[in-house]
Amino acid sequence: MKYHIAIFFALAFALSGVSGAYACTSLIACGRATADGRPLLWKHRDTGARDNFLYRVDVPGRIGYVGLFNGGDTLVLDEAWMGMNDAGFAIMNTVAYNLAENDPAWTDREGFVMAEALGRCVTVDDFEALLDSLPKPMGLRTNFGCIDAAGGAAYFETDDTHWQRYNVDDNEYGVLVRTNFSESGTDGTGRGYDRYNNVYDILSEAIVTGSLTAASLTEGVSRSFYDAEHECDMLDGDESYVADEHFVPRPSSTASIVVEGLLSGEEPDKMIMWTVLGYPPVSPVYPAMLHVIPAVLMPGNEGAHAPANEAALEHMPHIFPADRGTEPRYIDAGYLRPLIEKARGESLENYSQGAAAR
Repeated sequence: MKYHIAIFFALAFALSGVSGAYACTSLIACGRATADGRPLLWKHRDTGARDNFLYRVDVPGRIGYVGLFNGGDTLVLDEAWMGMNDAGFAIMNTVAYNLAENDPAWTDREGFVMAEALGRCVTVDDFEALLDSLPKPMGLRTNFGCIDAAGGAAYFETDDTHWQRYNVDDNEYGVLVRTNFSESGTDGTGRGYDRYNNVYDILSEAIVTGSLTAASLTEGVSRSFYDAEHECDMLDGDESYVADEHFVPRPSSTASIVVEGLLSGEEPDKMIMWTVLGYPPVSPVYPAMLHVIPAVLMPGNEGAHAPANEAALEHMPHIFPADRGTEPRYIDAGYLRPLIEKARGESLENYSQGAAAR
């Protein structure tokens, strides 16, 4: 097994492209924290890769899965940035800037590890065993989040040589959030504390009452310009322009995805990956399942670019107009507000239809 993994990483190093180490916001909720009893695994992705797509991967001798991949001109599919597999296992990550820095010769292996995990892991415990088997240094500096069909749910705060596991069920409310710092890392350093506070403020009532849904995340957080420091949504007023500071959605945001896991006894084909591609505030959510992925989320004929992502990217020069300066960036709030409402309306309809089709 270790020999196989070593070969895998040698190939991965040679093929590596865009780094996934940027900034993301995430949450894991146990079944007791959600409205319908299904666990949730959420990632609001920020990255230098401007677009991404979903694709199903089937390799002989491995578990089939649906993963999130960077958009581009090829379908190498060697780095997955989130995904769910035919065994009911799902995984995502956020970079953790307060963990030990990588060996400079071996960095940004997170996407390769998640692709490997999706092809091999059935349970959260399997993923821990995978981490144990990897040659060191691992080239990791991240918070991995996992759920499985047996109700397992955990974060693994992972650096080159070590990891610390946090079981979500140990939390009072069955909910954990990670942005770009780790609880086990150097205290007071890292990034994303403002986004961490935003998520907890926005979702406080749903967390306390155990009523979280996938829509709480894609519609309630990823389209929100709430700032915990000011205790308000900065788009709620009538300002024409708003400084882009402290929000979950950022100019680098390229996806918001929630894997809705399984009730006890359900088959993995009941899992749904609720997917927003492109800048999340303006793009609608679509339900993807293990064997049914909407065409709008998959790479089109003109290279590996998803139509939903391309449509969202068309709005970016208007949302962040260059003539407003760069320090800080400014959002054209008048342009953005109606796009958010349109996307939210389409998403709520898709949620209704997608859940009915399960």
